[in-house]
Amino acid sequence: MDLHGKAAFVNGTKRLGAAIAAALARGGADVAVTYRASRAEADAAAKEVEGLGRRSLSLEMDLGASESIVRAVGAAVSAFGRLDVLVNVASIYRKTPAGADPSRDWDENMSANARGAYLCALAAAPHMKRQGGGRIVNFADWLPQSRRPRYPGYPAYYVSKAAVVAMTESLALELAKDGILVNAIAPGPILPHEGITPEEDAEVCRNTPLGRWGGEESIVQAVLAILSCDFVTGEVLRVDGGRHLR
Repeated sequence: MDLHGKAAFVNGTKRLGAAIAAALARGGADVAVTYRASRAEADAAAKEVEGLGRRSLSLEMDLGASESIVRAVGAAVSAFGRLDVLVNVASIYRKTPAGADPSRDWDENMSANARGAYLCALAAAPHMKRQGGGRIVNFADWLPQSRRPRYPGYPAYYVSKAAVVAMTESLALELAKDGILVNAIAPGPILPHEGITPEEDAEVCRNTPLGRWGGEESIVQAVLAILSCDFVTGEVLRVDGGRHLR
């Protein structure tokens, strides 16, 4: 897909979302970004898009409310006149605290990581269909894609990201007839989490065949690569520096 003159909707701008939005703008797309609580990050991402000469919107959106999603997607289409690309990057990643209500943890992970992405895709698809096609890029995780529930304390997160894999494959089949390609990125060690110790940092690098963190640019490159190909759908691309090989 040639991004020039296209319109994109990036669900979530913390950490990787802002870098993806800027890359889409550099490619020539107008970009809407969203936030639930982190408005400052979304506004900054929108400002960067505008600094690259493209139109942008910073939209409040609650992934747990279907009407909020439909409203935000509709606002982007009204502003840009079209919708070609949806990137579902927003998610939560946290260890289940000891003694926490497992049902609440399950609901929050499934809502933020799987259900929200699914509802965004359903809201975007009719707009893409009307213009003959589009691209949807979801975000899974290298662990469920590799069938490796490696870290105790993250069952709800793992299952929610496994659901993203299944959703990607299912939507790819459902939407192929409309010219809408659906794929996913499965990141590995991309950016260190807040509070990581030097020992934990070193362990990640030791366990990654390429010996380092990927950095946001590795994800940007992967997203652009998926968008550039018009004969790949239903695939999940691991961007993990070979971590799944160990």
